Amino acid sequence: MAAALSTRERLSPTIGLRPGAIDPRAERRAGPIFAGVGIVALAACTVVAATQDHGDPGQWRTTLVLVVLTGLWLLLLIPVIPRRTRQPWLAIGFFVVLLAGATALTARLDPFTAFASIGYPIAFVLFPPRWSIFAAAATAVVPLLAKGAGQADTQPWVTVVSIIGPILYVAWFVGAENEERRRTNEKLAETNARLETALTENAELHAQLVTQARQAGVLDERQRMAREIHDTVAQGLTGIVTQLQAADRATASEDRKRHLDHVHTLAKDSLTEARRAVQALRPEPLADSHLPEALAGLADRVSGTSGVTVTAETAGDARPLLPELEVTLYRVAQEALANAEKHARAARIGITLTYAGEVVLLDVRDDGKGFAPGERGDGTGFGLQAMRQRVQRVAGTLSIESAPGEGTAVHAEFPAIPKT
Repeated sequence: MAAALSTRERLSPTIGLRPGAIDPRAERRAGPIFAGVGIVALAACTVVAATQDHGDPGQWRTTLVLVVLTGLWLLLLIPVIPRRTRQPWLAIGFFVVLLAGATALTARLDPFTAFASIGYPIAFVLFPPRWSIFAAAATAVVPLLAKGAGQADTQPWVTVVSIIGPILYVAWFVGAENEERRRTNEKLAETNARLETALTENAELHAQLVTQARQAGVLDERQRMAREIHDTVAQGLTGIVTQLQAADRATASEDRKRHLDHVHTLAKDSLTEARRAVQALRPEPLADSHLPEALAGLADRVSGTSGVTVTAETAGDARPLLPELEVTLYRVAQEALANAEKHARAARIGITLTYAGEVVLLDVRDDGKGFAPGERGDGTGFGLQAMRQRVQRVAGTLSIESAPGEGTAVHAEFPAIPKT
């Protein structure tokens, strides 16, 4: 997640400022700067106007009052700039009153025409591009109309200032737009380069993940096949060897024939199971019957081949489960019976399958010799490992309890996932 966040931050371009947009970090300074420039310009124009003929004292006092009011109004630019996007009517109202003050002063004395030009940069800051054009046009036209441009008593420099102001604004606006495009193009080029790098890195990571997934799949399939071979061919061959040894030791022909018949049965069953394991199908006992019947059949076969009394019971409301879950239950019972037959020297083995609400339980208990944890032949070989792997694959748990002379109990618990 941290890597993803850092990539996202690297790919986030910082776009240049637009006309009418101020960097939030500079927004606190923009208001005082523009207000201060306006007040200084207003003061300079007032000083120049004082050196010229400004009419009787009453008219000059009125002009000074307008100057003071306009200067105070400029101070409102400080709180207006941060709010201009959320409350655009504040920006419009401020600019209209400022334009009115500049127009009134320009109409009274020519030097204030220069002050009216402060409307261009303020329009540039207060409004987005499409609206700043109208504000700049008003700045150029309204004071000029109020002064009566082209009249005989209008000084030439007033007309020059009225023309130069819009030209400077347009040049400023076009330059800012070009600079913004240049910065944007640079940022987009950098972003594209970073995206290409990120895509290359992602492609390499994807290739690594695919390779790892393939290797994990191969390993998992090998383990599955090893379990299948152990649960089918290996156990069948073990049973065949056991029956052949018993036939060699038998003295009566009937006993020898019975053992050989078991050999034939085990050989056929093992061959069928091997074929089904290769085809990744369900165990044959589950192909044509439900799990309780399959466990009962398994108990009968083990009892017939080993001479040990093996019983199978089912508790609860039996119901079809997920095929892989039923295969796991069957294989765990099969391995537990094989271990009990081979190591426990038990007289009785009991299999109990319990359907208990949202879980299904399997218990295999024998009355054999048992073992102590860590004892040689305690069932910690491949058979137990295969059982644990099978149980973990279907989110189950496996526990084995045993003690010398007290038999062994294998307990497995699984979520009762229904067959879909």
